[in-house]
Amino acid sequence: MAFSKTTTKEGRLAPRHSMSDTNILLCITILVFLVMYAAAMIFLGSGFLKPQTFFNILNENAALIILSCGMSIVMITGGIDISVGTMTALISMSCAVHLDYQGGSVASAAGLALLIGVLFGLVQGYIIAYLEIQPFIVTLAGMFFAKGMTTIVNSTQFNVEHEGFQALKATRIYVPGMGSVNKLGKYVPAYVEIGVIVAVLVVILLFVFLRWSKLGRAFYAVGGNRQSANMLGINVRRTRFLAHFLCSVLAGIGGFVYFLHVGSGSPSHASGAEMNAIASSIIGGTMLTGGVGNIVGTFFGVLSLSTIKNIVSSLGLDEAWWTNITVAAMICLFLLIQSVVLIRKNKSSK
Repeated sequence: MAFSKTTTKEGRLAPRHSMSDTNILLCITILVFLVMYAAAMIFLGSGFLKPQTFFNILNENAALIILSCGMSIVMITGGIDISVGTMTALISMSCAVHLDYQGGSVASAAGLALLIGVLFGLVQGYIIAYLEIQPFIVTLAGMFFAKGMTTIVNSTQFNVEHEGFQALKATRIYVPGMGSVNKLGKYVPAYVEIGVIVAVLVVILLFVFLRWSKLGRAFYAVGGNRQSANMLGINVRRTRFLAHFLCSVLAGIGGFVYFLHVGSGSPSHASGAEMNAIASSIIGGTMLTGGVGNIVGTFFGVLSLSTIKNIVSSLGLDEAWWTNITVAAMICLFLLIQSVVLIRKNKSSK
């Protein structure tokens, strides 16, 4: 959601009636995803024609969707958070140890994951917002801290054997009418994991929150121009603090969803997740300069990123550098699109 320079009588920012920068970038993101997936369905055989292929993209990336949503929020306010990947590894390891070695329950493990996110959010948010230290530096320190703490909790990889957790991990939500027939002629129903339901709910709630809540509008205002936001009576420090706090809380939720998907603890878990979250946010139309972004766009950014990786793999280019090169090309493309939108915005403001 983007804002014009006009305000209402109450001093609030009024939304534009014309198509905003955010909506333009959102439309481009959705169009790119649809074109890529349609091309994959046409040229890469029956694999992409099966609905379960799409649902598997959601199953594998449910945690990344949540992490990317949190990343988009801090990027909308003009910040960044590179600690979410190692925080996810810390949460996975802590929950694994809690369940298998400390006799914990699934509920207490979920509470532990949320607590870790809250603590990171309070500390990092306060340092960034009230001590005015650069977000990159603060979250870089948080990244190294979480990485070290993960090894302290446990330095080896192991699978969780807790019965209650395994039952929850094995739970499937079947999608009626979307199954397919396998090579043996047996009908296989399509399904999604619990984490997908959590991720979709997060996307919906954050979309509503950013679009219609006062704090959500404040995020955009602070990211667009802090001085103007301050003149409008917005508490800039408090807004920045809440953005980073919310990002870390979402990292706590995403960390548990990731743990629920992999079912193990490992110091190497979620390696590079913060970079994938940033890439997904950029592809989804969130500008690094702040003030522009859309949670729905971030959702499609994750889908686009995963789809392009699957396409590269389906082409037989399994080497890691092909995927990295393709992702880099996508990011450059969307940064170029954002630059064009910025040029258009600057011209229209003159």
